[in-house]
Amino acid sequence: MADPKGFLKVTERELPARRPVPVRIMDWKEVYEPGDKNVLRRQAGRCMDCGVPFCHQGCPLGNLIPEWNDLTWRGEDRSAIERLHATNNFPEFTGRLCPAPCESACVLGINQPAVTIKQVEVSIIDEAFARGWVEPQPPERLTGKTVAVVGSGPAGLAAAQQLTRAGHTVAVFERDDRIGGLLRYGIPDFKMEKNQLEARLRQMQEEGTRFRAGVEIGKDISWADLRARYDAVVLATGSTVPRELAIPGREHDGVHFAMEYLVESNKAVAGDAVPNQITAEGKHVIVIGGGDTGADCIGTAHRQGALSVTNLAIGRQPGDQRPEHQPWPMMPTVFEVQSAHEEGGERHYLASTVEFLANAAGEVRALRVAETEFVDGRRVPKSGTEREIPADLVLIAMGFTGPETESFTDDVRPEIADRGAFRRDDAYETTVPGVFVAGDAGRGQSLIVWAIAEGRAAAAAVDRHLMGTTVLPAPVAPTDVAIGLQPA
Repeated sequence: MADPKGFLKVTERELPARRPVPVRIMDWKEVYEPGDKNVLRRQAGRCMDCGVPFCHQGCPLGNLIPEWNDLTWRGEDRSAIERLHATNNFPEFTGRLCPAPCESACVLGINQPAVTIKQVEVSIIDEAFARGWVEPQPPERLTGKTVAVVGSGPAGLAAAQQLTRAGHTVAVFERDDRIGGLLRYGIPDFKMEKNQLEARLRQMQEEGTRFRAGVEIGKDISWADLRARYDAVVLATGSTVPRELAIPGREHDGVHFAMEYLVESNKAVAGDAVPNQITAEGKHVIVIGGGDTGADCIGTAHRQGALSVTNLAIGRQPGDQRPEHQPWPMMPTVFEVQSAHEEGGERHYLASTVEFLANAAGEVRALRVAETEFVDGRRVPKSGTEREIPADLVLIAMGFTGPETESFTDDVRPEIADRGAFRRDDAYETTVPGVFVAGDAGRGQSLIVWAIAEGRAAAAAVDRHLMGTTVLPAPVAPTDVAIGLQPA
């Protein structure tokens, strides 16, 4: 195990400092300063190597957390990345973007701050990339079987890498002009710079995975043709239909879904020309929705030079401590201050949106809001509490309702389950034979760690479908639920 007395000698969490706000909002680089190796080893040494390590159960991937904590504490970095990669294809993504349910399940967290598992994870992989330890793992032989993966987010990439390493010929189709899905165009660079993505894609290409960007299935290639060309198809298109806010004035100029805004910003940061780009520069901005996507909009607006940023959430502000109905080892709902929230703006809870107000030109000028009250279990605007908030740009970040289905035709049309995602059986197969689904497209809106876990598990199911057996790991079943995490 790591330092046997580490959790007694070091009782506090230590994380790298974030760059000063006035500095970081001037660029799009990641917000954290470089970490101190000694601090990292000290934190890894707090891991108790529990008899029952609940962090394993908190993580959908089943990451071998006590093992690579111990190896990090001992300075055995090469062995640490081998144990980390044994269960996780992309720790550089999860180490930056995952909300770390493993830390909520850490046994030390019962009466102390949890081990900084996520920071140890990202430090291991960053060290491995810096030292050239992340090498291609091409298959020893090819099976002659072909697989099409539709969608290049974390679920699609995980499925593709596993299937390529199993010896199948895999092509990843992406309708955007670059590979990466939400990792490319949904996540701002201040949370994850795109060199992390590019490095992993190079490894996958060298292993034999083929990427087809700018190809939209159902438009450039029909679903029937795709199904006929390949021995199996994996749908990893995500849950991309945004939740609408159907209130008066929704049609006014300046009211946009969050992803419209973030995609254009990410393209501009990448150096692309974006005609008529949606920008916050010189504007009063309102972000509706208190989740991660809303925070991404807040941080982006600050960097674009917004005059003001206001964040509205319809529900109550969570408490600072774990609530009684979410005891350890569940992942609790607690008040969180992300880096974007540190950078300025206001946050308002129990705020119900009532109407978008426009000027004579049809451009949004304000948002009418009211306090939220609860009536028969419903959240409704409280009469007599209405007020106006100035707004030149309103971004709706209220989550997503399911995958897009318009491009499917009757000959290849998977059924949709009650909650809006593609229906699938215990082997990730949809109602169309040979067509499988992984990630948010089958699970509903969820976490990046679930997407990777499902991509790995779906790859094992596809391999078994093609070969009759598989040696690929299957970390989760379609119905699995991690501690405290319910499917969206």
